[in-house]
Amino acid sequence: MRYWLIKSEPGTYSWDDFVKLGRDHWDGVRNYQARNNMKDMKVGDLALFYHSVKEKSVIGIAEVVREFYPDPTIDDDRWVVVDFVPVEKLNQPVTLDQIKADERLSQMVLVNNSRLSVQPVAKEEFDIVVGMGQ
Repeated sequence: MRYWLIKSEPGTYSWDDFVKLGRDHWDGVRNYQARNNMKDMKVGDLALFYHSVKEKSVIGIAEVVREFYPDPTIDDDRWVVVDFVPVEKLNQPVTLDQIKADERLSQMVLVNNSRLSVQPVAKEEFDIVVGMGQ
């Protein structure tokens, strides 16, 4: 099992929107590195759901339920989507400032490349962030 972080602007697509749908494909990724990360995802992998822009915080945990396939929102076979389901909302959001302040997370991709919309997360980092939110 691998771990990831997926980012969304809450004004466009929030955790609550995701929960209402119950299952959804992750679309709109137009960065090759983020796309390649999505192609590495496997069913059962877990992802931290991150609200970007103003909130800048991890809100919940999602699970991959379908591996990559062509993005149905665009007629361009370079781009893919992955299906996720919500697993759990954290008891409290874990902010980017909190993550940056924790030395154990100093190597986390989010700290070093905060603009990447889909990024890998080490298991230890995943566990620390989830623990901070509980």
